[in-house]
Amino acid sequence: MCGQLTPDRQASSFAREQLQSPTSRPWSKDSHCSIVPKNYQHILALVFAVKEINENPKILPNITLGFHIYDNYFDERMTYWAALNLPSTLIPNYKCNIQKHLVAVIGGLDLDTSVYLANILGIYKIPQLTYGSFAPEDAGQSQSTPFYRMVPNEAHQYTGIVELLLHFGWTWVGLLAAESGEKFIQTLKPLLSQKGICLAFAETNKKMTYLADIISMHFQLVQIYQAIMESKAKVVVVYGGTKSMLALQTMVALGEMENVTKTSVGKVWILTAQLEFTAPPLQMSLDMQIFQGSLSFAVHSNVLQGFKAFLQAQNPFEANGNYFVKQFWAEVFLCLFPNSTTEEQASGTCTGEEKLENLPSSAFEMTMSGHSYSLYTAVYAIAHALHAMFLPGAKYRRMVEGGMQEFRPWQLHPFLRSVSFNNSAGETVSFSLNREVEAGFDITNLVTFPNNSFMRVKVGRVGGEATPDQPFTLDDNRMVWHRSFHQGPPLSVCNPNCPPGSRKEKKEGEPFCCYGCAPCPQGKISSEKDMVDCVACPEDHYPHRNQSQCVPKTISFLSVKEPLGMSLALIALSLSLLTLVVLVIFIKHQDTPLVRANNRDLTYTLLTFLLLCFLCPLIFLSPPERVSCLLRQMAFGLVFTVTVSCVLAKTITVVLAFVATKPGSRMRKWVGKGLASSIVISCSLIQAGICAVWLGTSPPFPDSDMHSVMREIILGCNEGSVALFYCVLGYMGFLAIFSFVVAFLARKLPESFNEAKFITFSMFLFCSVWISFVPVYLSTKGKYMVAVEIFSILASSAGLLGSIFAPKCYIIVLRPDLNSKECLIKRK
Repeated sequence: MCGQLTPDRQASSFAREQLQSPTSRPWSKDSHCSIVPKNYQHILALVFAVKEINENPKILPNITLGFHIYDNYFDERMTYWAALNLPSTLIPNYKCNIQKHLVAVIGGLDLDTSVYLANILGIYKIPQLTYGSFAPEDAGQSQSTPFYRMVPNEAHQYTGIVELLLHFGWTWVGLLAAESGEKFIQTLKPLLSQKGICLAFAETNKKMTYLADIISMHFQLVQIYQAIMESKAKVVVVYGGTKSMLALQTMVALGEMENVTKTSVGKVWILTAQLEFTAPPLQMSLDMQIFQGSLSFAVHSNVLQGFKAFLQAQNPFEANGNYFVKQFWAEVFLCLFPNSTTEEQASGTCTGEEKLENLPSSAFEMTMSGHSYSLYTAVYAIAHALHAMFLPGAKYRRMVEGGMQEFRPWQLHPFLRSVSFNNSAGETVSFSLNREVEAGFDITNLVTFPNNSFMRVKVGRVGGEATPDQPFTLDDNRMVWHRSFHQGPPLSVCNPNCPPGSRKEKKEGEPFCCYGCAPCPQGKISSEKDMVDCVACPEDHYPHRNQSQCVPKTISFLSVKEPLGMSLALIALSLSLLTLVVLVIFIKHQDTPLVRANNRDLTYTLLTFLLLCFLCPLIFLSPPERVSCLLRQMAFGLVFTVTVSCVLAKTITVVLAFVATKPGSRMRKWVGKGLASSIVISCSLIQAGICAVWLGTSPPFPDSDMHSVMREIILGCNEGSVALFYCVLGYMGFLAIFSFVVAFLARKLPESFNEAKFITFSMFLFCSVWISFVPVYLSTKGKYMVAVEIFSILASSAGLLGSIFAPKCYIIVLRPDLNSKECLIKRK
């Protein structure tokens, strides 16, 4: 259809394609082709843009834009035929009408169509603008073809799919592809794997294009639908061309007819920008409810002032030469136009009062789609390029001074490449170096209605105006989900998340998204879901019993404030008091024969240091600090050494006293106070030397044990040098064993001098306690090690006190009649 000239304006024209079904023919006044109703909006967007430009004297004064519409037939041969039927610029030395000048071609809802046209138009360098979105794998090919893309780079769509899945935590998804979808799968799959997303299934069907193919593949479509519905994946990514949505809708309808699912199983369909809900009139009644809550990528669009009113004004009886509107009207409203020769109108006659807004959305949408918006913008890009070309001072201005007959389409290229303008929606339009409009994709949420209509709600954006720091935006508050999800995003994972306190465990032969859950090992935690490995708590924390968090350890040391420490302290004080009583008894009866016969000074020394032995545990029950740690072992070692030395001195004194009483004995000169004092002092000095070396080389110091007991930090004293600690114990043990041996050998002395029997028994108890102490001490942890040492101190000291002094106190207090010189020297 050629544009008509107005009397005072010259005309320019450009061509675009009209997408029709495979059975359509080139449009003419008398033709009756079958169009896809949904794509009729593209034609109206073209007409609306041309109308606005021609009514705006600021853009192209004295120039009227016209247009021709050609069908591509979805066929390579027929697309070439349509290209050769463009105005006679393509035919040398022939002009159809000097008023009709081909400026540019807008076409290519699919890449194939654009490439076929480019093969012809490229020869003559005629500008071609495409408004259809191409598959991502076609992006590289489109860069080598001489056309301008009114749609964003498809790499943004890849980014959007991955980010959308990550946003909702969907790691187990299905993929349904048509029309050479293998390339799409091969490209998308590695991107998903890098982000930890697996494909539950990947179904492809190369023949999901034409209705005849779909009917012949009834069984295969039902199988695919059954696989989708039975999969645990709640999310299905659907890829296809502009004609594949019909196949998807048919597949769903066939699956529902075959009762594939007995219950309502919801799925989130993620649709690529190439897909459109299009349906011929016979299929406009297909149920749309299964697509409730679907997410769809769409070429960015915006609201245009006046476009909705322009659509509402369409009337088949006032078309002004627009023969498409009658054909569209008859097909979508299922009516017939009355014959001009027939006076009476039959039932189902088109009246012109039908409303476009009453049509299902799959047949026609009142809001401008992304492809229509791109087409609208393409018309304005050409107009602004012409405007820049014919401005005063422009390089080609001289060509139009006498008219447009000298104009050539190739002269428009530099102006198209540099065009930049604000459209009526207030958005800036310009081309990048790759001849792509710098825009992004809208993310829309599909809201369906019982009358098979739907509404697209914009919920996000990827690319375009998004910043590099935030290339993906999504508003969760505006989302609507399928009714089976209870208005919340579903969980689409291979298996339930591993709860805190466990870690993921790989399953052999399964994708990495499918895994088992293993409890964290002892001492480790996992605070989040699906952790790959458990982590250890800090030293001052321990895992909670469910191993989901770390809990601070409690500070612990043996003190008098807890029952065990208090009990030991009371025992120590009681024995100390008892020792003090015994000492008082001996001092009070110091002049009695029994006390004098037992070497009073040595006895007093032994009782004094036994008293100190019972008081030593109080140092162990004090908080572990530097001074207390130094005093603990040193005081214990020296006090016990003096005590054992006194016992040894008493034993040797008893033996020597008995031997010296024999006539002619040379041992008489050794008996006396000097011998006992020498034994005590010399033995004590050796122990003091060992303690001095210990203090000088590696003294004890305060320490904290964070590992012996899981829930406690045990404060204690580190012995510094363990070897010197056992040297102190070993030396005491040597003195005790030597005293035990001497006393044991003297056990058969006459009964009146038989104190050696009591010393033997006391040393036996003493050695038994400390021999048992070593294994028990090494097998105990924490504050109980201190308790074991305190118990050993008290037990061994109590053994000495009871064995040596109990018989004497019995005689002094209860049998004073036996406390006489006569009784002491009496022999059996």
